[in-house]
Amino acid sequence: METGKRGNAAQAAAGTAKAERDLPAAGALGGFEEQLAEVSLNKRRLAEADLEPFRELAVAAADDGTPLRALVGACLGSACRHWSDLPGTKQARDREALEQVVSVVLWAVGDTTVALTEAYETAHRAAIRGEEATRREFVDDLLEGRTHLGRLAERAERFGFRLLGPHVIAVVRAADAFGAGDAATRYVEEALVARFSAREVLITTKEGLLVCVSPGGATEVPASLADAVRHAVGDHYRIAVSRPRSGPSGIVRSYQEARSTLDLAVTLGLRTQVVDAADVLVFQVLGRDQAAITDLVATVLGGLEGARGGPQPLLKTLTAYFASGCLNTTTARLLGLSVRAVSYRLGRIRQLTGHDPTDPEQRYVLQTAALGARLLDWPSSPLQPAD
Repeated sequence: METGKRGNAAQAAAGTAKAERDLPAAGALGGFEEQLAEVSLNKRRLAEADLEPFRELAVAAADDGTPLRALVGACLGSACRHWSDLPGTKQARDREALEQVVSVVLWAVGDTTVALTEAYETAHRAAIRGEEATRREFVDDLLEGRTHLGRLAERAERFGFRLLGPHVIAVVRAADAFGAGDAATRYVEEALVARFSAREVLITTKEGLLVCVSPGGATEVPASLADAVRHAVGDHYRIAVSRPRSGPSGIVRSYQEARSTLDLAVTLGLRTQVVDAADVLVFQVLGRDQAAITDLVATVLGGLEGARGGPQPLLKTLTAYFASGCLNTTTARLLGLSVRAVSYRLGRIRQLTGHDPTDPEQRYVLQTAALGARLLDWPSSPLQPAD
């Protein structure tokens, strides 16, 4: 039994010695032994000034990456080793006097441990905030393309980010704006990093939006992002996903595309919460020439304004007809109408526009005009003539 106790004591002493060797400031805990000796005699708790050196030690340890357990282990180990040699312990003549020494020494150990822990955690949080700020600045410069390529590459290497590979940008808008370090942003970032690692995804906030940069080959990132966002903010959100592009300039273009896709989804009144830029590419193309698409809608669909009840019912029928693959029965089911009613409406569209939606050669013009009408929000919004 005694052999076992001596073995355990030896192991504890060895562990404490190693913990002290790991500390960034050699001999910094030597002052702790002096503090214990003093409090064992005067029976007073340590003052704030007495604890300040240990706070400085904890800050240095956090900066050097020394584990907190090394600090606490060295503190407790020093108290255990020197307990029997403390002057107060040696001078105690009875149980009551010894209990007083035990009490004040325990207070000293506890106060020192608390000081070490609080200072270490404060320094650690400050370091994390600094790293997050640096990372956000890097991603912001990456999205805007403001930094020289060489400098950008150096910063990318620091974060383990492959700058030249194809990347996809996802932009998220929610009912409440996202902010750097807020609860929703932290939740989404931690959820994605836990699954894909910090080298695969970069998360930042920009103008109230949440922005995610991920490798083009990681096709599962948008779905995981949507899942994390839903858990963080509920169902009131929309995500726009760019097409993959390579290099720093590609990242800038993808970010701009995701932003414009997000705005376009609102304009089109899309109900889906995750919108792929590729799925609305035709609207992007049409929107590049506002004057031409306005003229097309006015020329091709303007005659629908002469319909009883206005152009909206016939335009809705036309949109459903194209969405159904130009099948009358499917269109009727989508609109809750009879097949006969759909056929009548298609006939009226032909009469009012001069274009037959059932004729393959004329169908493309009508479909393009119908897409343009959605883009311009016509007929709810009047067409603005080109200057």
